[in-house]
Amino acid sequence: MNLYAPILVLGTLAALFAVISVVAASAIGPRRYNRAKLEAYECGIEPAPHPPGGRFPVKYYLTAMLFIIFDIEIVFLYPWAVHFDALGVFGLVAMALFVFNVAVAYAYEWRRGGLSWE
Repeated sequence: MNLYAPILVLGTLAALFAVISVVAASAIGPRRYNRAKLEAYECGIEPAPHPPGGRFPVKYYLTAMLFIIFDIEIVFLYPWAVHFDALGVFGLVAMALFVFNVAVAYAYEWRRGGLSWE
């Protein structure tokens, strides 16, 4: 239990600081409310109505999925590159299969037009 005491103390201090800061800000902070402060923040731009039917373009989701696919690929490739020598043939074969799977996904997206920025 002695090993976890500093972590517990630090966590307690962090929680106390957060709670005391919020309470102090609401107790001593200025209260000058007006119509502009009570409205939703929209970066100074008038809020636009949602598209008909409340749908967003599918292109947004395709871009997000592409980002996730290639981000995960880098997350798995970096440790493999660091410990390439220690993994041996098994690591090489496993990474070749992984890169093949990602290449298939990349080719599919390319063929479907997911990489054309119109």
